[in-house]
Amino acid sequence: MRVALALLAVLPVGPGQAHPAPDQGTVQAVTVVDDRGHTVLFAQPPQRIVSLLPALTESVCALGACDRLVGVDRYSRHPESVRTLPVLGGGLDPNIEAVLALRPDVVLAAVSTRAVPRLEALGLRVVALEPQTRADVQRVLQRLEAMLRGPASDMQLHGDLRSAHVVWQQIEQGMQAAAARLPVQARGVRVFFEVGQGPYAAGPQSFIGETLQRLGVHNVVPEQLGPFPRLAPEFVLRADPDILMTGVQAAGLAYPGWSGMRAVRQGRICRFDAQAADVLVRPGPRMAEAAALMAQCIADHVPPAPPQQTH
Repeated sequence: MRVALALLAVLPVGPGQAHPAPDQGTVQAVTVVDDRGHTVLFAQPPQRIVSLLPALTESVCALGACDRLVGVDRYSRHPESVRTLPVLGGGLDPNIEAVLALRPDVVLAAVSTRAVPRLEALGLRVVALEPQTRADVQRVLQRLEAMLRGPASDMQLHGDLRSAHVVWQQIEQGMQAAAARLPVQARGVRVFFEVGQGPYAAGPQSFIGETLQRLGVHNVVPEQLGPFPRLAPEFVLRADPDILMTGVQAAGLAYPGWSGMRAVRQGRICRFDAQAADVLVRPGPRMAEAAALMAQCIADHVPPAPPQQTH
């Protein structure tokens, strides 16, 4: 998953540590269980948020809380408003001092972020969430909404927030619409999606692979290889996909023998620019937009049907 993050021993909170339980006599606590299984407590919904993963940045904004962000990682570029915020380095290796200086109520980070233990040792609350599948995206939206909104009894205080259910329904409807626009002859077309130089591929278990499946095409990467496997170039050559999808972070055609593939010879290649690639590699609220990009690529490059034999 680190490839997606580039494109894209945690200290538990317990007795005697940096995060005392909130005063239950005055404010009902906000409780969030993150992807490490750690329970993170807040006296009230956090108002100053640092996000160190683009998918989490976009999810916070999709839920209507962009104004609570005070700093982001260098890869968080959407929506436009976050580009004015302090940039705190990479998601995996942020500038710890810069994060501390912002006095955040919470730091949102990937589970794989190396800085998580140090951030918590310095007294910061960290919620580690790392969506890798469509189900993960839905779950992360729900947990972020719970953190942003607070207890059900306080929901009227945060009426400006959007429901995770509504955001998810919009994603689902957008993906269904993208699939519906594809011509019938696109069904079962064999696709290879390169996410990084190696080649690293989007396997069927990844959120990208799941989107390809929703579009009704066949991913040439075997499911047992995992979500983002590194493949031998010869494997792709033998698989001989009908369509190649590649982005600016990938090597594209710079592999031995690939120039001889049918997809290359016949021009069935989608080279996504930086803006499109930024959409495609984010497991978050823009997945419907990513589906539309993939669907357009497929529709534009469907192989011609073989000629019918006459008797």
